[in-house]
Amino acid sequence: MSDQQNGCVIRVEALDAPGQERSGYWAERLGLPIDAETAEFALQVAADGLRLQQLGKDAPGPVRVDFVEGAAAHRRLFGGGSGQMIAKAVGLQPGVRPQVLDATAGLGKDAFVLASLGCQMQLIERQPIIAALLEDGLARACLDEQVAEIARRMQLLHGNAIEVMRGWQQEPPQVIYLDPMFPHRDKSALVKKEMRLFRPLVGDDLDAPALLEAALTLASHRVVVKRPRKAPPIEGAKPGYTLDGKSSRYDIYPKKALKP
Repeated sequence: MSDQQNGCVIRVEALDAPGQERSGYWAERLGLPIDAETAEFALQVAADGLRLQQLGKDAPGPVRVDFVEGAAAHRRLFGGGSGQMIAKAVGLQPGVRPQVLDATAGLGKDAFVLASLGCQMQLIERQPIIAALLEDGLARACLDEQVAEIARRMQLLHGNAIEVMRGWQQEPPQVIYLDPMFPHRDKSALVKKEMRLFRPLVGDDLDAPALLEAALTLASHRVVVKRPRKAPPIEGAKPGYTLDGKSSRYDIYPKKALKP
């Protein structure tokens, strides 16, 4: 692994004494330099875990995975439970909690919602830095009594989702959930901080049609694709139906009914 990710230079830096002890581990594991004056990003290591900070003028604040407090806690407690659109999209019903593969895990926010509602989740993230943030967040969540049971329902897999799904050796997941990075050029402050930070690292998911094809081949019951509300469906098979929200929608590709 190079210190350049999608053309970006990333360094590892410690923020405190515990971070100093762990920074060497992450630098070696991810193949990142500890000192690089020309870096565009810093993977910061501290007692409270990993965070990714874009460097330079007008950079947004750091991004970290926190399943215990903040937005994740608020959504877990007040987000609407099984009445949420994502729950309906993946097929949650009384007595039905499908096993779900989130093949574009990102920071794990949607996967955590589904895990909190009782779904067994497997997550795939191909970008090594984002996967490290997610792994760190899950490890911390497993130590917290409020969310440890939820976090233990989330298994993180590293690698390219298309390759992982094509080489799948386990029981096929009932539902595969996709939220590929959509080409989006708006640079306003309304764009989420995570997206502004990750787009230089990840780029757009130009292989989304192959991702959908692999998911449709593997899933036993349905594939769900999250899209911006006005965006076209992913090229390829047409969705059976959609669920529309204010800013996004879910394209559902049913294969077989989910039953208790």
